[in-house]
Amino acid sequence: MTVRRVMGIETEYGISVPGSPTANPMVLSGDVVTTYAASRGIRPAQASWDYADEAPLRDARGFDMGRGAAHASQLTDVDDPTMANVVLTNGARLYVDHAHPEYSSPEVTNPRDAVVWDKAGELVMREAVRRLASVPPGVNLYKNNTDGKGASYGTHENYLMSRRTPFTRIISRLTPFFVVRQVMCGSGRVGIGVESRTPGYQLAQRSDFFETEVGLETTLKRPIINTRDEPHAVADLYRRLHVILGDANHCDVSNLLKLGSTSLVLAMIEDDAFTTDLAVASPVRTLHAVSHDPTLRSTIELVDGRSIRPVELLRRFHELAADYVQDRWGADVDADTTEVMHWWDTVLTALEGDPMDARRWVDWVAKLSVLEGYRDRDALSWGDPRLRAVDIQWSDVRADRGLAHRLAATGRVEVLVPEAEAAVAMDQAPEDTRAWFRGACLRKFPESVVAASWDSVVVEVPGERTLQRIPILEPLRGTRAAVGDLVDGAPDIRSLLASLAAADGRAD
Repeated sequence: MTVRRVMGIETEYGISVPGSPTANPMVLSGDVVTTYAASRGIRPAQASWDYADEAPLRDARGFDMGRGAAHASQLTDVDDPTMANVVLTNGARLYVDHAHPEYSSPEVTNPRDAVVWDKAGELVMREAVRRLASVPPGVNLYKNNTDGKGASYGTHENYLMSRRTPFTRIISRLTPFFVVRQVMCGSGRVGIGVESRTPGYQLAQRSDFFETEVGLETTLKRPIINTRDEPHAVADLYRRLHVILGDANHCDVSNLLKLGSTSLVLAMIEDDAFTTDLAVASPVRTLHAVSHDPTLRSTIELVDGRSIRPVELLRRFHELAADYVQDRWGADVDADTTEVMHWWDTVLTALEGDPMDARRWVDWVAKLSVLEGYRDRDALSWGDPRLRAVDIQWSDVRADRGLAHRLAATGRVEVLVPEAEAAVAMDQAPEDTRAWFRGACLRKFPESVVAASWDSVVVEVPGERTLQRIPILEPLRGTRAAVGDLVDGAPDIRSLLASLAAADGRAD
């Protein structure tokens, strides 16, 4: 396997009402979801979430956590009718999660598409902010991961993997990669420590909030490797690796590398292709230390006793990946993998010299260059609250206020996905996964779709006493190529069900 696999990104957005710090974030988040849904003609009661196959307490290590032992935030399989929760025609889920509006992108098959539909989520949130601006008290959203006062919210990645891969191998090979991946994928943060009490600047927004190496939790005792075993697919064939460590990226290159490099490392893990052990000593402590050193000059300790700079360890992963790609595919490697390997090498080469040379591609470097401009102009120390304000403004979703957007608009950061392409993805689903079928049903039969999830669409058939659940457990079925003619040719939901049943019969 190359970088291509089923993947996606879930992003919780920071939310605030300027001038009203006591505003209720749960109510405001609900307003974001319902306002955007209404703008697309979607009623929350019309296309809600199907929780039937949710299993958030199943652990990849071979056991289920008891519900009595679970934190309330882990019980994501319980429908809360007070929380807005809709499925969009682009196959994404838009809902309220832990007092934040969350956009969960549709399933895609390559890193570039992951960037496209993640960027579509930014535009979804921007549109909600625009519409709420005229409704007091208004609201604003931020694509970031901490409020700078001790709260953190996630940007989670999901990768479909082979169930045959031992989870112990995933832990041992992936942990050191995640410890240093932030060097090229971190979003940067003013302040050190969970509550940002120590003045300074660090590579990643999320790193200080991680406390353990392996675990099931996502909002407390956060682990580097999350063990949730909820595949949303055929469980005997697949596992869904749920990655909670990453930052929300604005730079397209960093976002592409986050998904692409991780997918390629996972391919190597699946093929048991690692030829050397790169385990780091004290992974959690090292994760924090790497984030706290924007000079990239400090060394970290490997289990075998070697000392190495984080960027050197990341280069070693790149070299192993390059050898793996060459051995498996040679000149026949696909364009998606070639693109990821190109940017991985380009970014590392810049970071190995003067890290500031990577400011066109890497979020933390681009943000640091802006902050250093303010520091030089106004002689600001890292403890100055004005720098924290700039940090927040960096992630503002509004095109005219968000500093990251303004840098992109003026050509100071590399743009891989034009905004016009992301705008199309606000309404259109990827055509090469089951997300296409989910979105197509919502678009063509809006009055018939009662609920949906990653692996199902629940519909109401006129005259039938019970709802009909259409399972889509195989993520690469339900594509436009596979069922497009059936959907296009069906005048109503009953006809579609009949056509799908006939097609399944022929397949058998």
